[in-house]
Amino acid sequence: MERGRFDPAAVRDLMERGLDARERATTRPQPPVRTRPQRAPRGAELERRPRSLEPPRRSLRRIPGRHAALSRRAAWESRYLRTLLLADLLVGAAAGGLAFKLRFGDGVTSYNRDYVVLSALLPLALVASLGLARVYEARFLFVGTDEYQRVIRAGLGLIAGVAMVSYALEIPLARSYVLIALPAATFATVAVRFGLRKRLHRARKRGDCLRRVIVVGHELAVIHLARQLCRERYHGLEVVGACLPPQHDGDIELPVLGTFDDVAHAVDASGADTVIVLSCPEIDGQTLRRLAWRLERDEIDLILANALIDVAGDRTTIRPVDGLPMLHVEHPRLEGAARLVKEIVDRLGAAVLVALLSPVLLVVALCIRIESKGPVLFRQVRTGRDGREFLIYKFRSMYLDAEARLAELRHLNEHDGVLFKIRNDPRITPVGRRLRRFSLDELPQLFNVLLGQMSLVGPRPPLPHEVALYADDVRRRLAVKPGMTGLWQVSGRSDLSWEEAVRLDLRYVENWSLSLDLVILMRTLAAVVRPSGAY
Repeated sequence: MERGRFDPAAVRDLMERGLDARERATTRPQPPVRTRPQRAPRGAELERRPRSLEPPRRSLRRIPGRHAALSRRAAWESRYLRTLLLADLLVGAAAGGLAFKLRFGDGVTSYNRDYVVLSALLPLALVASLGLARVYEARFLFVGTDEYQRVIRAGLGLIAGVAMVSYALEIPLARSYVLIALPAATFATVAVRFGLRKRLHRARKRGDCLRRVIVVGHELAVIHLARQLCRERYHGLEVVGACLPPQHDGDIELPVLGTFDDVAHAVDASGADTVIVLSCPEIDGQTLRRLAWRLERDEIDLILANALIDVAGDRTTIRPVDGLPMLHVEHPRLEGAARLVKEIVDRLGAAVLVALLSPVLLVVALCIRIESKGPVLFRQVRTGRDGREFLIYKFRSMYLDAEARLAELRHLNEHDGVLFKIRNDPRITPVGRRLRRFSLDELPQLFNVLLGQMSLVGPRPPLPHEVALYADDVRRRLAVKPGMTGLWQVSGRSDLSWEEAVRLDLRYVENWSLSLDLVILMRTLAAVVRPSGAY
């Protein structure tokens, strides 16, 4: 364009180029539109993708509810362990002080000065021996008898260790001091831990110190496990939901959080910290392994429940075969040395109890004699081990015509199965009702124990006509001697159904041990002071 000459086309071209430049300077570029990729089904994603290729997911630990649940669980477990440690130290100190007091009296002399140091070291030695026995591991605490068995083994090991050191280094030790301090420390440790566990169980029944659990399995198995955990709340497992197969029928009494493919997401949604997987063919080893990897990242416990029922942990051993865990179940300890040990403990225990309780026996006999005419003792034929019959002894708690009135009262029976129980039985005397309230009517059975016909702990002694109605599997109860007390006594007494009483007796027969007997005896002391089930 020449100078001074107006060209309209050139002006329009300049204006358009200037407008384009201003638009580019003032207009912000729009981000590209991101489309969410089509997501594979949850189960397929878990099965097909390697762990390293899985997309990043939000960690369950970042969820406020989950973080709070895990924190509460870690807090009460840590507090419980600290309490155990402190209690063990105090028990060791008390046992050492008691042994010093009984052996040497009050004064400290040059002769017994070394035992002051030994008494001060006893708490540390006790805790060390318990630690070597792995008593402080959480898997042995809270429920079961493993904890008590390990405490007793630790005590025996400590006694053996002290004896060997004394012999090897030629250190003279007062045997009476050792025989007082170490057994006292062992049994006091068992008693204190039993008390702490009962306190924990009461807290769990109130809804504290519980784990939130999701159960994975088929409908009937899930319902059965959930009811059992609800009934035995002291295990500390609270079922908050279930994952069932897609084809499950109808509604169940639990929230259904998904199918087998949705376990990890169900954990995320429910705030659970434990997953229990029941035995079912749809969940194979590869699926379990991937599920374990998924839960491991978020500190979620995985528990596998097999089809075994009422088998104690010390009877099972996992033996891996080429990476496959094989569960070996040992035979019950019903014969041989175990039976001999039980016989000795029963006879000695019964003799000691007869000597200690003889004043009580005399007072009860006098009360029965004053209240009503008739014999003080009630004798009845019962069935013992291997079907052998014997006469059982009890303090008479009924009127003399009780057996004659049985037929007219049978329609009032409040119990199922072959048992006959009436809560307000009119045949029971006033004194007899008080005796039954505290199980004092059963004290004469100590003489049956001395005669070798019964045990201190065992199944309930049945009547011959009850045994005649037993099914084949129920006859397993007759494999051991009947007991004065047992799991049936400490788990509800007469309030138990027939099926539950049989199940508890069979559990005892299958899993007998000295530590289990000790636990049942301690629980019996607590059960006899409670009115529930005593009629």
